[in-house]
Amino acid sequence: MKLFVGLGNPGAKYAGNRHNIGFMAVERIAEDHSFAPWRGKFQGSVSEGKLGSEKVILLRPETFMNLSGQSVGEAMRFYKLTPDDVIVFHDELDLAPGKCRVKTGGGHAGHNGLRSIHAHIGAEYHRVRMGIGHPGNKAAVAGFVLRDFAKADQDWLDDVLRGCADGAADLAAGDSGKFMNAIGRRVNPPRSSGGSASEAPKKSQKKEPQQPRPKATPDAAQEDARSPLQKLMDKFS
Repeated sequence: MKLFVGLGNPGAKYAGNRHNIGFMAVERIAEDHSFAPWRGKFQGSVSEGKLGSEKVILLRPETFMNLSGQSVGEAMRFYKLTPDDVIVFHDELDLAPGKCRVKTGGGHAGHNGLRSIHAHIGAEYHRVRMGIGHPGNKAAVAGFVLRDFAKADQDWLDDVLRGCADGAADLAAGDSGKFMNAIGRRVNPPRSSGGSASEAPKKSQKKEPQQPRPKATPDAAQEDARSPLQKLMDKFS
């Protein structure tokens, strides 16, 4: 059994926030794989289903981001799981929008949801780091993550979420490479500048019809130099 945790803040006010991309990921997995309806449990909401041969519990902690670990720890203990069975989907400032990485262990890099999970179950769980970009100024981070994704973000966001759902069974089976490939197929990263697929089709070059060449006219150097008598003789020869 695996526990997939999506991080975010509960309530309609936060639903479209960048900070809630983890919620969005597990919700898309539940929808695309026909999981059971969400129900309240473990200070959050859960949905159960299967991904491939693996039973999976999806969890959205509803303790608000800073206390996410309370919900995760409670669920993990109830199902008698270890941190190795836990996979957390969360927003990542240090990755460009549309980029994702899978990581096991390590620090929380100041992410308050991860900080809380570290405190309750330790650091040796798995994470899907979902890039949202950085505002460029540390002081602007709080406002940035608590604002909704812009309209311009919707295409890549949908691709990433669909990719997470496509590769969810591989992730549950422990194959992070196939999971990442599934996201890559959805996101379709830009081709190199030399790639022919991104070039506009070349216009066909129609050959202009050749104009008939004018008959050559002799120039001064080529004028008939025969004498009148020779011309007369040639005429009757």
